Amino acid sequence: MSERVLIPRNRGFLFLDSHPAGCAQTVTDIWQACPAPADVPEGAGPVALIIGSSAGYGLAATLAGLKRAGIRGVMVSFEKAPTERRTATAGWYRTAATAELARGTGRDLVFLNGDAFSDTMKDQVADLVEQRFGGRLDYLIYSVAAPRRTDPDTGTTYASVLKPIGRANRTKTLLFDGQGVPEVREVETGPAEGDDVEQTVAVMGGVDWERWIDHLTGRGLLAEGFTTAALSYIGSPLTEAIYRQGTIGVAKSHLEATARALGERLGKTVGGRAVTCVNGAAVTQSSTAIPGIALYTGLLRGVLGEDVVSPVHQLAALWDQLTGAAPLVLDDEDRIRLDTWELTDDVQKAVAERWETATTDTIARLADLAWFRAEVQRLYGFSVPGIDYTAAVTTDIPWPGHTP
Repeated sequence: MSERVLIPRNRGFLFLDSHPAGCAQTVTDIWQACPAPADVPEGAGPVALIIGSSAGYGLAATLAGLKRAGIRGVMVSFEKAPTERRTATAGWYRTAATAELARGTGRDLVFLNGDAFSDTMKDQVADLVEQRFGGRLDYLIYSVAAPRRTDPDTGTTYASVLKPIGRANRTKTLLFDGQGVPEVREVETGPAEGDDVEQTVAVMGGVDWERWIDHLTGRGLLAEGFTTAALSYIGSPLTEAIYRQGTIGVAKSHLEATARALGERLGKTVGGRAVTCVNGAAVTQSSTAIPGIALYTGLLRGVLGEDVVSPVHQLAALWDQLTGAAPLVLDDEDRIRLDTWELTDDVQKAVAERWETATTDTIARLADLAWFRAEVQRLYGFSVPGIDYTAAVTTDIPWPGHTP
């Protein structure tokens, strides 16, 4: 077993190593923060498939589903194992901790590591549902953020990009230097060119989600009343040029169109439904890569403080709506909206006022920088309360296996 003392080493918001103990404690903290249901789920529990289960909202969906709905089933993610030179990715360690937690609850969760876009993974999941979980799937949560996707039929690899459409976008963004000193800087992102939009839709739109449904339908694995939800984001007018009105926004619109088509089909075949779920802002490994989002999220926290709704509380609300524990509430576009706390006129006005006056000199009093920096570090298992970072930890932790 390899033991090391780990310190946070990073390039911007990307960290080179992850802390196993910190990642494990993060899972425990999320679990404890998730509200317990009024009625504790009994029996075997519904069978769920969560695609993208190791980070961000997908991890929250896994833990909230386990606690609120008593799910069992298959969790899919794509993480890197530890090597002699590097720790595993944070999602690897979070998955190991989630598996241990699930065992403690007595729920049967199987964790698969691999390319969710591939038909090989789809076959592997279908086999597990058929052989281990009674041959019927009740829920599928789709939470995938990826830079590339290879089409299993053609072998073509598509790459997603974060670009505005029509013209370049200039926006403010938040950075930290090596000593953690904040800087507000203007950055410009050039417009989408060539087939950038089509490539991004091919990766981040609804193509793979629909392929999963097709695959499971072809194997006869959808239970009566089967429900599927794809997690999405709209965000603030302050970031819409690079996000909702940019290449990613077109992909999200495609995801929503896919939900409507799938919902119509599932309603006819199994009395089921398909929806998109729009979540609020959060500090995730994906969101920190988007220009302006770091600044926006820090300012949002500065305005709302503890009233920022965490991902696990949002996903607890999602599970309640999907399972019927709470009424299913859809907007005019047939989307579940868990972002309303963020997008009220008063909140957006307050954030916009801070955005306008945000500079390197003023940012410390406008945004909650200590919270934001700690949230970024916690993505990799650092800055987690209760962890002794001077102690050596075992980094060679195996992926959770499963017995037949």
